[in-house]
Amino acid sequence: MRKITYLLFTSGLLVCCLLLSACGQSAGQSAPSSNGGKTLTDVTIGLGYIPDIQFAPFYVAKAKGYYSQAGLNVTINHGIVTDLIGSMVAGRNTFVFASGDEELTARSKGVQAVDVATIFQRYPVCLIVPADSPIRTLADLKGHSVGVPGPYGATYVGLLALLYHQHLSVNDIHLQSIGFTQVAALLGHKVDAVMGYSNNEPLQLRRQGFAVRTFEVSDYQPLISNGIVTLQETLHQQAQMVRAFVQATLRGLREVIANPDEALQLSKSYVPGMDLAKAREVLQATIPIWRGNGHLGYNDPAVWQATASFMTALKLVPSVSDISAAYTNQFIA
Repeated sequence: MRKITYLLFTSGLLVCCLLLSACGQSAGQSAPSSNGGKTLTDVTIGLGYIPDIQFAPFYVAKAKGYYSQAGLNVTINHGIVTDLIGSMVAGRNTFVFASGDEELTARSKGVQAVDVATIFQRYPVCLIVPADSPIRTLADLKGHSVGVPGPYGATYVGLLALLYHQHLSVNDIHLQSIGFTQVAALLGHKVDAVMGYSNNEPLQLRRQGFAVRTFEVSDYQPLISNGIVTLQETLHQQAQMVRAFVQATLRGLREVIANPDEALQLSKSYVPGMDLAKAREVLQATIPIWRGNGHLGYNDPAVWQATASFMTALKLVPSVSDISAAYTNQFIA
């Protein structure tokens, strides 16, 4: 699911499950107004990708009127774009749902983007191998073929992170660009391992009776995943609006975790043709990723520093002088 930006860095979650083709924008259904007839502030959130259950916190917050109660008229924008953060700079979105590596790449190019709440508390990408694979540790990857959609996006960043942890590089493996065919490639034994999303490809493979094991990126290399990102200018000029949006979204997130069955029903209006059984499976796999250690929306300074150190070590961004400027926790409490 998971899951859209520069050549190397699309958000893990921004292009989550990018197994389907691009689609247009979607504003979802209108939320009931509970603001006593007062004028609502127009806000847009660019989620990227296509409508999917992974975005349930936003759907629930809108469907249950949490945004309107907070004085906001929220439009949800879907659709795969080449530069999601750039769409915010261009004024098309007030917020975007972007990962830490994507944001740091943008900041290295002069964009003053700030993560105001990290929704995915774990980086939802993993290495997937058949259950009987001789790859038992990351060290065993050396000399084996690994399939990725291409040298871009969260799956590629995740692979680099796993190799970095093991002091390996892409030269130590046989890297193959296979497009978004990870399931077919592993089923057909075209590669020894693939990179995918923890709440997507492993579920598909097991559903087809193909037993797999996974190496979760977050278990080896801490990385900041997808969060609510806005511009520093917006944060300074409209702090009350930013707080209202973050708080309403976190309210939706808590509701999804507490009442997943209701969240599935509410999300049906936002996800055309949703397969309820598959969506439930994905949702169950996603809740632990959202929950993390239980501090919803939290930006962990240590994980931000680890992300910056990893990206700097691989020369993906220049040295980051003040990582604390990339995020804030002032709106989550």
